[in-house]
Amino acid sequence: MLELECLNLEKKYFNKIIFRGVNFKLNNGDSLAVIGRNGSGKSTLLKIISNLIKATSGKIILRENSCEIKKENYFQHIGFSGPYLNLYDELTAFENLEFFLRLKNTDKYHKEKIESILKKVNLHYCRNELIREFSTGMKQRLKLAFSLLNEPKLLIWDEPQSNLDLEGMELLNEIISEQVTKGIIITATNDLWNSSLFNITLNIENYK
Repeated sequence: MLELECLNLEKKYFNKIIFRGVNFKLNNGDSLAVIGRNGSGKSTLLKIISNLIKATSGKIILRENSCEIKKENYFQHIGFSGPYLNLYDELTAFENLEFFLRLKNTDKYHKEKIESILKKVNLHYCRNELIREFSTGMKQRLKLAFSLLNEPKLLIWDEPQSNLDLEGMELLNEIISEQVTKGIIITATNDLWNSSLFNITLNIENYK
């Protein structure tokens, strides 16, 4: 059982308040959509939750079975995808996922896991092609695959629908529906494509 609690989060850049007073609590089965205009702080909030950057003040608490998880171990529980995730153009789709999986946990590496995830995002047929040959939509699918590598209990997506076609959007819906059966998902978006998929919505512009 996973729990995520955000307590009075505030973020400033050069004394400019990006957001303040953000409070919420999520449990297994919850899906949160973070909405707001471009530049409103959606990505910043997700990076703070993922322990990629620090909040100016406030606290993030991640618990599993009521035991608090150390921040340095968040990566073991979180799957993350965002437009700023860098893929390696000189590597194949398979090699990109292999590289990232080994970074996360070499003990759990095996070929079958990568093959399975590539099939899930419909990229298995081009697994041995270089990323520089991929369309933007194919690269976006690969970023989604990256977020699923460690079978995360907390899945965090920043603008996951970017550059996806109808088939890609259906894939998003399937992954979200599956994720809430085993954990939590947080998505930042300008386009709440299917509001029925999210049981909680947070407008970051209400926290200025």
